[in-house]
Amino acid sequence: MLKIGIIGTGWFSGVHANILNQMEDIQIKGICGTSKDKAEKYASNYPDATGYGDVKEMLDSEDLNAVYICIPPFAHGEIELELIKRGIPFLVEKPLSVDLDIPYEVITKLKAQKVITSVGYHFRYRESVESLRNELDQSTLGMVTGEWMGSMPTVSWWRNQQTSGGQFIEQTTHLVDLLRYTVGEVEEVYAAYGSRSLSTQYDNVTVSDIGTVTLKFRNGEIANLSNTCILPEGDSSVGLDFYTNKGIFQLGFHSLDISKEGKKSSIVDSTDPYLKENQAFLHAVKTGDSSKILSNYEDAYKTQEITVAALKSAETGLPVKIS
Repeated sequence: MLKIGIIGTGWFSGVHANILNQMEDIQIKGICGTSKDKAEKYASNYPDATGYGDVKEMLDSEDLNAVYICIPPFAHGEIELELIKRGIPFLVEKPLSVDLDIPYEVITKLKAQKVITSVGYHFRYRESVESLRNELDQSTLGMVTGEWMGSMPTVSWWRNQQTSGGQFIEQTTHLVDLLRYTVGEVEEVYAAYGSRSLSTQYDNVTVSDIGTVTLKFRNGEIANLSNTCILPEGDSSVGLDFYTNKGIFQLGFHSLDISKEGKKSSIVDSTDPYLKENQAFLHAVKTGDSSKILSNYEDAYKTQEITVAALKSAETGLPVKIS
């Protein structure tokens, strides 16, 4: 029986907790929130769970086999370091932080103390993404265009640059990570950001609400990703279009549309990628075999490097090299 702790009481905590609650040989033993009252209320949804208002108290009280970290970008750091010190495996939701300072410290500690980690880039676990990788292996990719166009999340920390990192770091990071997973590593980033609408609609908005980022890959491919959060709630457009010598591959939220020599076909995801992500992590915790984890902390750090480089480029107006 694996005993699991969850840090955070937001939506993503519920996504994972509800999956875990349906699994055999899994017990959610602890829920930690920003207050004990909030955590106890959340924990009441799960029969074996106890609510805590302090991470160390939860870790001292419960003999946990793994912990899920589902917290805002600004709250990372002490939690990961404490888990590494105790040798407890963890799955952490993206992004790793608002910048590179804390992730670099975590990476350094992980080199000294090996711990099983997984990062919540769940799109990697989609069947359509695996099919896309197979198509790209048989093609010559020229370029990719992508977009994450939507509305601004209503939580107050999201509109603050210091607490969210901005849309490209907090949200569009999923597309950056998919490009790393399907195309390869990035060597240069150039970005332009702007503010058009949100600062006149809401108080204390310090994030940009429009942006476009050009990525140059080591193998010569080029990608352009654009994002905005000014759309009305309910309106959105998210996806990646891959342009190859064999045709166009369009990856949406739940499917891959393939157009080759005038012939069209589609691959629709049939399995919940969150479930597969959880299964891969828990398999590693049980057996020590982490080969099914598609994004560990070290790998996710490379995605964080690119999104932080884009912010630096937007601030300086200059391209940024990725080491």
